[in-house]
Amino acid sequence: MSVTAFIGTLAAICTTVAFVPQIVKLRKQGGEDLSYPMLFLYLAGVLLWLVYGLMIHAAAVIWANAIATFLITICIALKATPPKKLGRSPKRLRIAVDMDEVIADAFPKHLSRYNEVTGSKLTKEMVAQHGLRASIPEDKWEIFQAIAHEKGFFADLAVIEGSQAALAVLSQQHDIFIASAAMDVPYSFDDKFDWLEKHFPLVPPSRIVFCGDKHILNADVLIDDRSRHFKQFQGTGILFTAPHNASENAPLRANNWKEVLQILLDGRTKAVPAKQAAKALSMNPVES
Repeated sequence: MSVTAFIGTLAAICTTVAFVPQIVKLRKQGGEDLSYPMLFLYLAGVLLWLVYGLMIHAAAVIWANAIATFLITICIALKATPPKKLGRSPKRLRIAVDMDEVIADAFPKHLSRYNEVTGSKLTKEMVAQHGLRASIPEDKWEIFQAIAHEKGFFADLAVIEGSQAALAVLSQQHDIFIASAAMDVPYSFDDKFDWLEKHFPLVPPSRIVFCGDKHILNADVLIDDRSRHFKQFQGTGILFTAPHNASENAPLRANNWKEVLQILLDGRTKAVPAKQAAKALSMNPVES
């Protein structure tokens, strides 16, 4: 084989099998991002080359474009076929969930303890209206912050309503991680771990992340009550409403776990299958 013929044959092989990786991707992820006009234009091109090869009796041109026609036709068929008919599951998302004020109801205990120590009569409604810093005098701010550092503070927190049922639903289709900025309160590690083991046994220890800055998380979705964690986060942030963030603007906000499921169902992520979401939204579970 001459150098010219070798180069031509190699080029034909490369352009012919170029669609094989695309077929693999289509089978795994679907073809939403693939353009029909591009596929049909490419198909028209290889069909014209096939006709041209037949007219000049060029074997290499004939077989290369015949195979290319077959592969492109497969791509079009896969793109046109709904994922369910291909036996393919929806994309499995990595969903990171904060603890305090998202699944663990820490603020009522924090507020009650603050009022007890200082003799104040601060309420959640006051914090929601004016903001946390504006609601606490400067000379009492350190007292408020120190409460979370008290030994055992995180050991007996109540469970946020609906969180157990919602995570149970999400865990059927997606990977759930608990991500707590526990470095803010290093003494909380043991209490938080024991609390999760008791109330959320569906999340294995290998998926519990105690961290500082949450932008290091490699997740598709982060559900958190602190918007600062969304600033460099690469995925989608859902702000879970708490008294301290009630007046804050947020692109995506959930006031409760039913709204979290609604966002994940209606949004681009399509995280919750419709039947499972409908079932979860009608639940009124008794939290442990």
